Amino acid sequence: MLNVSDIYVSYGQSEALHGISFAAEKNETVAIMGRNGMGKTTLFKSLMGILPLKSGAVLVDGVDVSREESFRRVSKGIAYVPQGRMIFPTLTVEENILAGMENATIKKVPADIYALFPVLWEMRSRKGGNLSGGQQQQLAIARALVADPKVLLLDEPTEGIQPSIIKDIARTLNEIRRLRKLTIVVSEQILSFALEVADRLYVIEGGRLVHESPRAAIDEARIKQFLAV
Repeated sequence: MLNVSDIYVSYGQSEALHGISFAAEKNETVAIMGRNGMGKTTLFKSLMGILPLKSGAVLVDGVDVSREESFRRVSKGIAYVPQGRMIFPTLTVEENILAGMENATIKKVPADIYALFPVLWEMRSRKGGNLSGGQQQQLAIARALVADPKVLLLDEPTEGIQPSIIKDIARTLNEIRRLRKLTIVVSEQILSFALEVADRLYVIEGGRLVHESPRAAIDEARIKQFLAV
């Protein structure tokens, strides 16, 4: 469903990603693990078209989106939940979700979204900026889901969120995948969360993928070495 082939990304003269390749199947969750500054957010921004590729290719369901603008990638099946959530603080919860429905013919929040996130139904008239970090993360995921994506990208979804809510987000992501059969790619530093949601784990270091393992055969000690500061 997502095929990333030998992508290179630069900031000016400085190369940030050095030939990254990986694939994610339909109804599979893949985690990209790594410390801060190793290239996770750069990778996700390049998949979404926020940063241009120097070379390489990104395919969604067999369609090459490598040179498409971000909004066209959304229409081709990619949705993105950025690091820091980036919800609209002055809009209500409902208005935030509707903002993700630019291409929808019916401007009404689907019932299954509120079924996945009951707290958002309860707070649908509240301003997004008045929600807790965990509630804002749920809102950001809901806003991405209403675009009906084939591939959902989540950049550091547990950042700044308390442990009990992290478990809720893991359960919700597993439920989303079960109901929607979509592909999820998540960047993460918390190994326990990645093990809750991911079928396969990659480690990124210095802009390169340096390790891959299926969850069933994971070497936790080795992964933790990569994540150690």
